[in-house]
Formats: sequence, structure tokens, C-alpha cells
Amino acid sequence: MAERFHTPPPFPAARLRRARRTAPLRALVRETGLSPEDLIWPLFLLEGEGRREAVESMPGVERLSIDLAVEAARAAVGLGIPAICLFPKTDPAKKSDACEEAWSPDNLTNRAIRALKAEVPEIAVMTDIALDPYNPAGHDGYLKGGEIVNDETVEALVKMALAQAEAGADILGPSDMMDGRIGAIRGALEEAGHRDVLILSYAAKYASAFYGPFRDAVGARAALEGAEIKGAAKGDKSTYQMDPANSDEALRLVARDLAEGADMVMVKPGMPYLDVCRRVKEAFGVPTFAYQVSGEYAMIEGAAARGWIDGERAMLESLLAFKRAGCNGILTYYAPRVARLLGG
Repeated sequence: MAERFHTPPPFPAARLRRARRTAPLRALVRETGLSPEDLIWPLFLLEGEGRREAVESMPGVERLSIDLAVEAARAAVGLGIPAICLFPKTDPAKKSDACEEAWSPDNLTNRAIRALKAEVPEIAVMTDIALDPYNPAGHDGYLKGGEIVNDETVEALVKMALAQAEAGADILGPSDMMDGRIGAIRGALEEAGHRDVLILSYAAKYASAFYGPFRDAVGARAALEGAEIKGAAKGDKSTYQMDPANSDEALRLVARDLAEGADMVMVKPGMPYLDVCRRVKEAFGVPTFAYQVSGEYAMIEGAAARGWIDGERAMLESLLAFKRAGCNGILTYYAPRVARLLGG
């Protein structure tokens, strides 16, 4: 492969600081940009009307009732944010071992999709496909005999995907990491006539320690770590999410999901896996996203609250890193704050 970069002449002919001397000069040679159009805003939902609840482990993030989520979507459009992603906090009374609430046409997510598409049609609505909000065990799939079973879970995920597509979702986000679920979902969507629904696959989702605050937000942490769960399945998703030590495996998973019908792919978490983002983008050249997950957000906010870092600068720097690594976009809880700073 030919050398890509020009070798500069020796100092003092080459003074690389010349182009850094002023803000306008730095802007002229900047290689990577960040705009509101790069952002997807994750929203947490809860039942009721006119209700909002703070997520204690995610300062500044709230769960919103559907009417307030509609207001948030209108604000997002005004800021130039193109998409939101919905995550429900399900009433514990509606959780069951069979997870039927996951594909109920009238579950919290599907009612929110219909309201958003009716009231704010300008925004793209993305959803989550996994059983953890509906599963008493807090796992993304069915738990049987201490094992997360794959094929039975895929059947449930297909029903969940069809219900979300019927409600009007623009983008489906399978986050469960079961084998074969992208092909099964794509086939079902085609058969049901939902040919234009996009799949943004969580193709490289790692078994990470950075998900804790999210599990608080959707009410899954207590269930996942509950006394009724025995053995390896207690608090552990490593039999279906990726080993943090692996990156070649991520490429195999991305290749598989694209072959099965995914339109876009995601790496999750984000910042600890920037190398994987870069490898995916360079290997496949497809729309590639990263999720700046709850633990990443909480770390920045926690350090900023204590005066240990400049929170605003750290926020912007962290998001720019995703773009520099090759990502087309980022799911981030910072979306509205960043969009305002960028003049959206």
C-alpha cells in the first residue's frame, strides 16, 4: 500500500504550529466536524401524563411520559436532531416470563411511536428490540434453567419487531445479541410489507461494566441482580454479549448482520471501543454508529460536578472522538445540550 501521508520538511521549514496559531486558522484545517445531524437522542419513557422522573445515576436525564416525550421530540426537531430512540420503563405488573408485553400493540413504546409519528412526523423514531424491559429476570432473552436460550428468544424478538413496525417505527434497533435475529426480523418485515423499515443492528455490543445507569433507568438492574436468579445468569450477560477482549469477532458479527439484512450497524459502548468503530468503518464502509452509553455519560457528569474536569469541553471532545473514529452518528444523552451549543 502506498504511503498516504506527505512527509514534511525538517524544522524550521515545517512549523506545524503555524496552522494552530488562531481559532480561524485551526478551523480552516480541521479534519473532523460535529453537528446536530450526527446525533440520536435516547429517551426513557414511563406511564402516565405530564410526568417526569429523574434518573438518579444519570444527572440531567429524565424518564418522560408520552406527552412530554412528544414535546421533547418537537424540541429535538427545532435543534436539528434527526432521530430519537425510545426505551420504556415497564410497569412490573406487566412483566412476565413469556414477555408478552414486548409485542403488545398497546405497550408503552408502541403507544409512544404512534403519538410521535402523529404529532412530530419530521423526526425519525428508533426503537429497541430486546426483552430486558419486559423480562422479570432483566435479561435480553428468555432465561431457562439458568441459560439464555437463543432460538425461542428470536421468535419473540420477531413479534416485537413487527409490532413496532406496525406502530410506525422508522428504525428498529435489535440490541439483544441473539444469533440469527437480524435475518429472522428482516424476513418477517418483508413478508408483512414493512419493506422500508431500517434495521440498525447492535452488531458489536460488549458485555460491559458501563451499562449500570441504563439498567436503573429502565428498571432492570434490580431484576438482573435479584436473589431469584441463580448461577452464571445472575447479573451476567457475557454468554450473549461480546467479550471486551475481542475485536476480530466484532468484524465477523458485523459481516453476518449485514449479510442478513441490517442497513446500519452499531458499536456499544462507544469510547472504550473506538478502535472497533474504526475497524468496522474501514472494513465495511457502511453507516456505522456508536452508543455513548449511560456509564460514559455518568462518568463525565460525575467528574464535572466535582470540578475535576470541564464538563462541557469533555462532552464535546468525547463526541468528536466518535466522528474521528469514523462513525456516521452517535446515540448520546447529550444530544440536546450539544445541539444547543452547536447552534442548532
